[in-house]
Amino acid sequence: MKARTFVDTVTIQACGGDGGNGCTSFRREKYVPYGGPDGGDGGHGGHVILKGSRHEDSLIGLYFDPHVRAEEGGHGKGAQKTGRNGASAMVPVPLGTQAYLADDNSLVGDVVEDGQELVVARGGRGGLGNVHWKSSTNRAPTRHTDGQPGERFTLRLTLKLIADAGLIGYPNAGKSSLLRALTDAHPKVAPYPFTTLHPAIGALEVDEFRRMRIVDVPGIIAGAHEGVGLGFDFLRHIERVPFMVFVVDMAGSEGRDPVADYRSVREEMKAYREDLLKRPALVVANKMDLQEAEANLKAFRRKTRTKPIPVSTITGDGIAELRSALIAAWSPAHPAV
Repeated sequence: MKARTFVDTVTIQACGGDGGNGCTSFRREKYVPYGGPDGGDGGHGGHVILKGSRHEDSLIGLYFDPHVRAEEGGHGKGAQKTGRNGASAMVPVPLGTQAYLADDNSLVGDVVEDGQELVVARGGRGGLGNVHWKSSTNRAPTRHTDGQPGERFTLRLTLKLIADAGLIGYPNAGKSSLLRALTDAHPKVAPYPFTTLHPAIGALEVDEFRRMRIVDVPGIIAGAHEGVGLGFDFLRHIERVPFMVFVVDMAGSEGRDPVADYRSVREEMKAYREDLLKRPALVVANKMDLQEAEANLKAFRRKTRTKPIPVSTITGDGIAELRSALIAAWSPAHPAV
């Protein structure tokens, strides 16, 4: 069985640490009746916390280790010594991770920023020591309270990648090759469909201080929203993408019609979420180094009334123009500081 390298949905058990018990204790001093109460409080249990990390791109760690438990609080001791607070379980997750309660599918929270912390299971409070019941009429209280249990939840984590632009298109349209040409990413490239089995993200260097994140969404074919091909599992990764890049195999190298491919992909996106087609977009006419591409491009422009940017990842033609177009579309929303 092939090892999994990308996981974008996982169910976990999150257990906050139990609080420590309070202590019943009396100090031993001469001439002090019963020694006097001095039982300390128990420590608080740790929380389970999801922490956004730009260095994470998959939930695979939680897939193999889905039980997350925070540390319990220490018990109180004599001499009014409070028990140690339990350490929280800090779980790094990719940006774009959403946490839902498995029972009712309600949203617990959304981790979208690097360093953002989301508490998904709180630790229990520590119990009280007997010193709290000391009074003029109760000089030797024996009462204390136990610590409270930590919260325990079954959570479903779903990843919706956060990127500035998304490469959308049919399998083998050349999206992975385009991502390689534009960014620092090195996705798998091969001359057969469905080479890309999970979203890949690369960073296009805009200047010394800014990077544009581009995601290559696995090939979308007719019926994807109904589970055909790789299905709709990866369509959710374009929900957070504000700018679409439709990549079309303009040479029709797989025996398909470029116009039909373009319209089919748009229909699948509309069937999944109609508002996706209202977002800014550009069209890339890929594989222009092949013989049939020029004639197909003329027909494509006429039938779709679009102005695709012609490129070839083999010869490098058009890559600079595409890079400039992407930066021009992205920069107004991300001005240089």
